[in-house]
Amino acid sequence: MTSNENVIISLKDVHKIYPLGKTEVHAVKGVSFDITRGDFISIAGPSGSGKSTILNMIGCIDTPTEGTVTINDTVTGGMKDNQITQLRHKTLGFIFQSFNLIPVLNIYENIEFPLLLDKKTRGTKEERKQWIDYLIMMVGLEEWRTHRPNELSGGQRQRVAIARALVTKPDIVLADEPTANLDSVTGEAIIELMKKMNKDVGTTFIFSTHDQTIVDIADHVIRLKDGMVIKNERKEKE
Repeated sequence: MTSNENVIISLKDVHKIYPLGKTEVHAVKGVSFDITRGDFISIAGPSGSGKSTILNMIGCIDTPTEGTVTINDTVTGGMKDNQITQLRHKTLGFIFQSFNLIPVLNIYENIEFPLLLDKKTRGTKEERKQWIDYLIMMVGLEEWRTHRPNELSGGQRQRVAIARALVTKPDIVLADEPTANLDSVTGEAIIELMKKMNKDVGTTFIFSTHDQTIVDIADHVIRLKDGMVIKNERKEKE
C-alpha cells in the first residue's frame, strides 16, 4: 500500500451513468484506485470499458454520478468553476485525441500558449524559447515550427498536442491514446520523452491506451472491463 502523502489522485466507488433516450448507460461501475505521485500509469481495456470516461473525470471534464475523485487531497466534486479552471491550468496537462489546437496560431505559438496564461509560470521570453525549442526538437517538428495546424498531418498535430501538454511541466499529464496517430518510430520517441519527464521532473503520466508498448513500460497498470477494474497491478520501478 502507498502512504497517503504520496497519493496524488484517488477514486472511491466512482460510477458514471449516461442517459441514452429512455435507457441509461452505466459506463463506470464502482471503480476505486489510488495513483501515486510520479506514477507512469496505463489504464487499459477494450473499447467501451470506461477508459476515456475515467480520464475525463480525473481531468474534471466530466463528473461522477456517484463516488468521489480526489486530486491533491481536494475532492473535485465540491469545486467551483474558477477552482476547476485553476486546477486544470496549474496541475493538469491534456493530450486529446482531437488535438484541440488553435487554428490561427503556428506550432510554436500553440505550444507556447499555455505559458502565456499565467505570469507566474511563463518565465522570460528566452527561457520560454529554450524550453519550447527543446520540445519541438523532441517531437521532431523543427522544420514545421512556423506552420499552422491546417498545414499539418494528423500525426504532426498529435505531436504538437503532446508538446503543448508538457510545456507547463504539469504535475499530472492525462493522455487519451497519445500514440494512436503516430508511426512506430515517432511513437517510441514520444514515449521516451514522457518517460524522461516522468523520471527527471516527477510528472505523473496517466494513459488511456490500446498501445501495448505503453502498457509494457508502465509501472502501474489498471485493466478495465465493462466499466469495472479487473486488475490493478503495480510493478517495481527500475
